Amino acid sequence: MAPAGQVRQARVAEKLTILNDRGVGLLTRLYDMKKTLSNAETRPSVFGERSLEGVIKAMDSRKFNPNSCSSQTYGSSINANVKNDILKSLNQHYFTMVDMIEFKDHVGELLVIIDASQIHFDISINFDLTKKYLDLVVTYVSMMLIVSKIEDKRALLGLYNIAHEMQHGNQETSFPRLAQMMIDYHEAPIKKMCEEFVPHVKQLTFALLSLKLIYQRRDLSADQWRSNQYLSIISESNKLMEPARSETVPCEYLSLDLMQKWVVLGFLLIHQQLAEPTALELWKQALSTSWVIQLWRDEVLHVHVIIEKYFERLKGYEKRLREVKECHQKALQDAPILHKDRRKYLRMAMKEMNLLFADQPGLLGPKAMFAFMMLSHARDEVEWLLRHANNLPQTKGKVKANPDDLNDRQLPELLFYIEELRGLVKKYSQVLQRYYVQYLKGFDVAELQQVLLGMPPLSDELSGIVMSMKRSIDDLSLRQVEETQNFEFDGMRLDWVRLQAYTSIHNTTLRLQDHRTLAKLMNTIIFHTKMVDFLDDLVDEVSDLSIYCFHTTLFEQQFRQCMEFPAQHRFSVAFPLICAHFLTAVHPSLCPEERHSIGQTSVQYCNWFLKEMSDELNQVITTICEEQVLLNDGVLPKHCVHKIQLDTKRVGQGKNKNRRPQAFRTPGEESQRKQREDFTKLDKLHMALTELSYALNYCSVIQVWGHGFVPRDFFMHNLEGRFNKALAGMLMHNPAGEVIAKPSEVLSGVKAMMDVLQSLENYIHIDISRVFNNVLLYQTQPVDGLTGEHTITHKYTNWYLEVLLRHVSQGHIIYSPLQKAFVSLSSEEKLPFSAEEFSDVKELRALAELLGPYGMRYMGEQLMYRVALYVNELKQVVISNKETLMQLRTSFDKPDVMVELAKKLENPENVLQRQVNTWLMCKSVRSM
Repeated sequence: MAPAGQVRQARVAEKLTILNDRGVGLLTRLYDMKKTLSNAETRPSVFGERSLEGVIKAMDSRKFNPNSCSSQTYGSSINANVKNDILKSLNQHYFTMVDMIEFKDHVGELLVIIDASQIHFDISINFDLTKKYLDLVVTYVSMMLIVSKIEDKRALLGLYNIAHEMQHGNQETSFPRLAQMMIDYHEAPIKKMCEEFVPHVKQLTFALLSLKLIYQRRDLSADQWRSNQYLSIISESNKLMEPARSETVPCEYLSLDLMQKWVVLGFLLIHQQLAEPTALELWKQALSTSWVIQLWRDEVLHVHVIIEKYFERLKGYEKRLREVKECHQKALQDAPILHKDRRKYLRMAMKEMNLLFADQPGLLGPKAMFAFMMLSHARDEVEWLLRHANNLPQTKGKVKANPDDLNDRQLPELLFYIEELRGLVKKYSQVLQRYYVQYLKGFDVAELQQVLLGMPPLSDELSGIVMSMKRSIDDLSLRQVEETQNFEFDGMRLDWVRLQAYTSIHNTTLRLQDHRTLAKLMNTIIFHTKMVDFLDDLVDEVSDLSIYCFHTTLFEQQFRQCMEFPAQHRFSVAFPLICAHFLTAVHPSLCPEERHSIGQTSVQYCNWFLKEMSDELNQVITTICEEQVLLNDGVLPKHCVHKIQLDTKRVGQGKNKNRRPQAFRTPGEESQRKQREDFTKLDKLHMALTELSYALNYCSVIQVWGHGFVPRDFFMHNLEGRFNKALAGMLMHNPAGEVIAKPSEVLSGVKAMMDVLQSLENYIHIDISRVFNNVLLYQTQPVDGLTGEHTITHKYTNWYLEVLLRHVSQGHIIYSPLQKAFVSLSSEEKLPFSAEEFSDVKELRALAELLGPYGMRYMGEQLMYRVALYVNELKQVVISNKETLMQLRTSFDKPDVMVELAKKLENPENVLQRQVNTWLMCKSVRSM
């Protein structure tokens, strides 16, 4: 038994903190190493060398012999270039394994110290110490299981050792231990770890059994939650302003998934303790809610399959094996429904809580614990669904999981409420700071003083730690909050972990388990300090969804499903918001190289989500505009002719009175309905418009990896392009058939479309006039500045000058001064259009309104340019016939001479085709 002083010198609290952080970093590096070696694109090129195929095959065989991995055995197969490639490409992976074995040694040493000190672990008393201890055990187990899954790990170690020996003349110092570890953990890693943990059974059992009450209280069905009105703030309205209190505050928002992993993997290491009913009951409960548990990121363990394989090799474990199989079947049959009901309950509960906090932010102070409990539960359910949807059960039995229960169409709603609650907590952080600074200063200090007075005298060291924590709270004031000063309670929280370690030793003078009031109060105080200086980190701790970065296929599938389900459209903004979580998965010190790839992934997905959302919204708006244009077209005067024809036929039917006349749809009939529940197409489109607008209007900027995404800018840019394209399409221009829409009809359609777009300002905060100014200004130029295509101005100018006036030149159309328009002449050749319908004053005024001043100036310039060309051509004809014309001028009284001279004229038909006066008349009509 180690004296208490020696244990304090061992710094158990500090080592647990450091080793846990280092373990997370090494897990990240091992995960990255596994993915790199299993991917053909990123796999080091040395594994594809033909000269090394025999070496790699020998090292990866079951008869792997570390002594043969030397330059004497395989040196002839490795030349200098290959050796350099091995040292360069495998260096990082090799020393990751070296760091891992060093971590393994440090963990072993710390566990021995903990066993020798007989530290008592109880999650409800020394929460931080117990959590760090269990985290370390599970991190170690996860690390060794991931190592056992890495492909070509023995070949990697062997090749690097051979290259190192060729370079330096001796083998790498860590290679013998690494090679032996690869042999031990290659086929039966569970068995090896169970043997290692035999000396640590007692302390690990204490820690795991302390979870029983907490786990059973948290692991309830949705029906039990509903009957208890769990997480409902308004269930007791008379206590609405009272602060939420609990004897185990940090346990209330502790991840249920994490506790399940502790229980399953912990009791698997010390399976001998399952002979105790309490341990067995807790283990079976944990095994009955999932068939996979997370090792790291998307690396999972099919836990029942692994346990069954291991127990099959143990004698006397037939009964335990049957119990595991029963738990497996129960998990497959009941777990999907259980978690589906929980998600349904959480959606309703979170919606109620968000509405309450948004309306009364002051309630966040006393009810903050409920917010973090809600976030923790919701995050656990989302991660459970991701794990199990991507890892269907590996079983051939009769009981199978229903894939439909793992496809939640309403998951975006839950994701949105998570983001909304996170946003509310961060938005009103000063409310929380003010509340808890006053709580710490006005209540916690006084209660701590009272508790200390009722305790026996403390040693100098313990007294110094307690007084230091008390002073940290005493120094608080509201002025610090008002002046936005930075608070720092990290030292106080570490002192509390130290105090837990010192007072949990078997032979200490002050045992924390005998002073539960102090433990309860200090755990509550620590939570209150986190509300002051650790709020953002605590929010990430309980609601981080960076796991989506490693389930991108499912992420895309859920987004597409959300866009296909109109009732979930308003929650689609949750997906780009989740992209901001991705960088929290990066370990800043041990695996910083991931930062770029993960950051790039987050930016790409955020950009894609916002683009798809804006495309969908613009598609809805385009459809509404098309419907409104059709409705507007229905009230144009041209449709009256059809109505008059039908009325005339109805009057003149005579004997055929029984014959039913052709139906005519009167404008306005589309608004008539028998009951309000009958949804028309426009009703559905406006509902989709409202929902998608809410999503894009939810937040002004989304910050992802230093990039600011403005959802409304995505929409505006897309809207300009679609409006521009719609204007061009309304002309229905067919150059081959010489067909184009009448300017008045186009103008009427444009106004109808602009009315729809103007109404968007009621749904989303945008300046629609800017869109009108930009797009309509582009259309006044001959070439669109956005797309480089021909605009309305160019098409109408080309049609009027090339089509209409060409027919004028051919004699099919003449100008009528009476009608002040060009009119078509009746001829055998039927024109594809009626000239008077395009050249009267009404149409030309509509054309001028469409093209604007710049467009009309362009049309005038083109018209005068053509007139100038024709004048020049006439001038050339006159010059070429100058002498003949002079003679004609003096021979008016000589008919015979006139006839002979007329025959001498060159190209007289060009004069007849160049009707310059007609063109100028067109200009005068255009200016009316």
